[in-house]
Amino acid sequence: MNSSQLLGITTFAYLLSAILYIAIFVFRANRLGLFATLTTVGAFLVNTVGIGLRWQESYQAGIGYAPLSNMYESLVFFAWAIAIFYLGLEWKYKNRILGAFSMPFAYLSMAYASFSSQFGKEIKPLVPALQSNWLIAHVITCFVGYAAFAVACGLGFMYLLKDRKTKQASGSLIASLPELKVIDDIIHKTLVFGFLWLTAGIITGAVWANSAWGTYWSWDPKETWSLITWFVYAATLHARFTRGWGGRRIAWLSIIGFFSVIFTYYGVNFLLSGLHSYGGG
Repeated sequence: MNSSQLLGITTFAYLLSAILYIAIFVFRANRLGLFATLTTVGAFLVNTVGIGLRWQESYQAGIGYAPLSNMYESLVFFAWAIAIFYLGLEWKYKNRILGAFSMPFAYLSMAYASFSSQFGKEIKPLVPALQSNWLIAHVITCFVGYAAFAVACGLGFMYLLKDRKTKQASGSLIASLPELKVIDDIIHKTLVFGFLWLTAGIITGAVWANSAWGTYWSWDPKETWSLITWFVYAATLHARFTRGWGGRRIAWLSIIGFFSVIFTYYGVNFLLSGLHSYGGG
């Protein structure tokens, strides 16, 4: 079995995971809880083995690089990072309903990687700019941050759903969600976690840029939008700390911020040209 087959299995495993968590929320099927967690852990492990096997296959092909260099590989790692971050949340808060608003992002990332025809999935030699030890540090830090922001976005939708329905009538479905104060606290901590990793990602990217192109910052579209995204989350956290913003404001900002992440990650690669254009290959 090769890495493509394993990662294909991962896609459907994450789909099953998302369906189970949604079923727990919608149908209050708590008996599915352990099965949902075990499915997610299994999918994560298969995802991990798939990444490792692709890494091994690159060496067998005489290329030898960490599988983080193009859109396909980064989507696979994005799903991996979402899964491990979510599992950490579930372990900490002992609430599986969070999975209904988190794991769909892991599935969508893997589904796009598996079924999209916009980019190639084959292992190719790296362009000179990617032949650097900074590749792993930069991609990992950025995508761990992105994963946290994806989960924060899902939790933002959870907060708005709970807030809207609570004001109307508290039904059994919405009552099963955590209290608004709890959701708000999780969103805040998730945003702080993601912001720290994104900051590290921008710093490692600047060091890598200096190594590859002789300058720490060149106002390339990817760099510019990364900075915009950083400012969106910096402003969000600043408003939280200095003005006490919370509740619906932070929920909306977590959603808006993730749209900025998506454009930085996807939009720049395919809609704008620049030094990072090879990332879409």
